[in-house]
Amino acid sequence: MNRFEWADATSVEQAVELTVEGSTFKAGGVDLLDMMKERLAQPTRLVNLKTIPGMDQIRQTDKGLSIGPLVTLARIAADPIVNQKYTALAQAAGAAATPQVRNAATAGGNLLQRPRCWYFRDELIHCRKKGGEKCYAQEGENQYHAIFNNGLCAIVHPSALATPLVAMGAVIELSGKQKREIPLEEFFVLPSADLHHENSIKPDEVITDIRIPAATANSRSAYLKQGEKDSFDWPLADVAAVIQRDGTKCAKASIVLGAAAPVPHRAKEAESTLAGLELTRENAAAAAEAALASATPLAHNAYKVSLFKTLITRAILATGENK
Repeated sequence: MNRFEWADATSVEQAVELTVEGSTFKAGGVDLLDMMKERLAQPTRLVNLKTIPGMDQIRQTDKGLSIGPLVTLARIAADPIVNQKYTALAQAAGAAATPQVRNAATAGGNLLQRPRCWYFRDELIHCRKKGGEKCYAQEGENQYHAIFNNGLCAIVHPSALATPLVAMGAVIELSGKQKREIPLEEFFVLPSADLHHENSIKPDEVITDIRIPAATANSRSAYLKQGEKDSFDWPLADVAAVIQRDGTKCAKASIVLGAAAPVPHRAKEAESTLAGLELTRENAAAAAEAALASATPLAHNAYKVSLFKTLITRAILATGENK
């Protein structure tokens, strides 16, 4: 681990002013510490955001829900409003990592964490994402890697919160020298757009808010995750479904897959297949089949296709259980 300076910020404006070449913002620091130990991040200065007041609040507004970037995963999982109206988000936060990590990891940090691909994380391997000429996962050990958009780089997006937040149409606020808002779905970028970054945040920008539109009375959501172990494990596959009902029919569906692609993957084919249909197991399974029709699994991860079909079907049906 390299030597670095430490600076406590007491406001977002001061945090931006404290940035120097090579500096990095620190919130919970869970992934950042891993990156520094692995020598994949060698910041010259850490600017501590946890000393900024007011960024760790969950607020219900007339437009929806506002989640501060310093809110921990544990608080999101336990919040009664999130559980009642944004169920999939509470389920995702509660299923992530371990209790110890959930009490330290923040919402903002969870969205910004780097890929967990073992080739990327190995400091001795100069993969394509780190400026090399080859994605070693494509012909190597790829059992945990992407089954969509994996032709250039086969990473999967690691954020637990991103899957339900994209499904819910969340918007994030970024503050730097100027303030801007961007839909979360557009914030994440594919390797074909930017091979070396997973999102469009600038070096001097801080996530200052995560906003979710108000849930409608006829809307229900569910999140399902499957890992190799019931205890702490990265997902092999996870799914968030947000269904707006018209009686017993689907008026509108939003279905997003995690651990499937380099960004949270919207299953547009499943959404269009389900629209206007009765929410039966048969129709949910047909939507799941449509979602995976264009998958391009690698040599060792074809099992993900059937796994995602099962999770999508169950997630759609689970929205009927959230009363």
